Amino acid sequence: MRVWTRRLTAAAAVAAVAVTAAATPAQATVKPYVKVGYFTQWGIYGRDFQLAKVQNSGAAARLTHLNYAFGPVTADGVCASADPWADWQTPFSAELSVDGIADVAGQPVAGNLNQLAELKAKNPKLRVLISLGGWSGSAYFSDAALTDASRKKLVSSCVDLWIKGNLPGLPAGVAAGIIDGIDLDWEWPGSEGNAGNVIRPEDKQNFTALTAEFRAQLNALSKSTRRHYDLTAFLPAAPVKIDAGFEGEIFKYLDFGTVQGYDFHGSWEARTNQQSALRVPAGAPDNPDFSSEVAINKWLSIGAPRRKLVLGLPYYSQGWTGVTGGGNGLFAPATGPAPGKFAAGTEDYKTVKNLPGFKVYRDVKAGHAWLFDGTTFWTYDDPAVLLQKTLWIRSKGLGGAMMWSLDGDDANASLTKAVHAGLWTP
Repeated sequence: MRVWTRRLTAAAAVAAVAVTAAATPAQATVKPYVKVGYFTQWGIYGRDFQLAKVQNSGAAARLTHLNYAFGPVTADGVCASADPWADWQTPFSAELSVDGIADVAGQPVAGNLNQLAELKAKNPKLRVLISLGGWSGSAYFSDAALTDASRKKLVSSCVDLWIKGNLPGLPAGVAAGIIDGIDLDWEWPGSEGNAGNVIRPEDKQNFTALTAEFRAQLNALSKSTRRHYDLTAFLPAAPVKIDAGFEGEIFKYLDFGTVQGYDFHGSWEARTNQQSALRVPAGAPDNPDFSSEVAINKWLSIGAPRRKLVLGLPYYSQGWTGVTGGGNGLFAPATGPAPGKFAAGTEDYKTVKNLPGFKVYRDVKAGHAWLFDGTTFWTYDDPAVLLQKTLWIRSKGLGGAMMWSLDGDDANASLTKAVHAGLWTP
């Protein structure tokens, strides 16, 4: 394994992207790449991350889609809000508002939904999707997808709440036109996700049927509104989870699917490793192992169209401490997760990039990087790594990139700007 310890400058990487694009002029005529950023509903609390920061940092202007996460599926098999206060009730001050104007009592809708409307007003091409489920909101997906009747019930409730904008306790249609589509984040059909999730072997076929029902109801609504509604899905990287829960047929109904390009390894393991490498690194201790290449190839093998596969990129790191063995720290035993501000073993890019005393290591061939100070180890996707990944996305003919999540970026949106530069088309 060849490891580089020098920094690859963003300028050099951008130049490399430009050279590659110039060398492949046919790519200039293809459909523009999608650039999907997740915004977390709860980020307005402890993380102090509002949609105004997405606008003011320049990130919003460089995205094609913003996924608002998450809307749960309830035990009754319908869509709901996990936090109405955050979604449409909390007022934002002028300082924290996208348009710089304070919310006032009695306005039709407040909260993040109103901020999303303001964000779209400033970025007319930006499409906003509601992400359903997520790690802690997928417990009842299997029940809701079980029968034709239950699928119709779920989809109808989701369209009514999020697309038609019929918010509980408010005038009908008050939030209509804010959400442009639905992102299915069922984690996972047919295999284990969060503890307590309902799982069935027939989830695999039922997920296909659920995507078909979403597409049918969204298309029916399109006939009256004359608007296209996007339907996307968040998809796993592990081949065993793909086999357990997904059929290639889903892409008949999806505009695209975002493939998890991170959490290949993490601080739940007893040794350091990569969490988001493009390719399995030389010397990796696990066989088989995970990588973006492994995941994308698996999806292609079951019939996924290349241009409908969007690679997920992390704006956060996985970290270990108590690392022994010397060297560069990779594949070394560790005593446990590194301390993190919001959770042990994870930390935002904006934080780890400024840690003192760490050296940056790069495995350019495998497409990943990390930080190590002799004791603590952090995975590390910086602008140079992300530019390399956008080159790979281009070379593989994929549809674009997805980023989890926007609050991990720095105040200048350095990561989002790198992704945008790498996937720019004339």
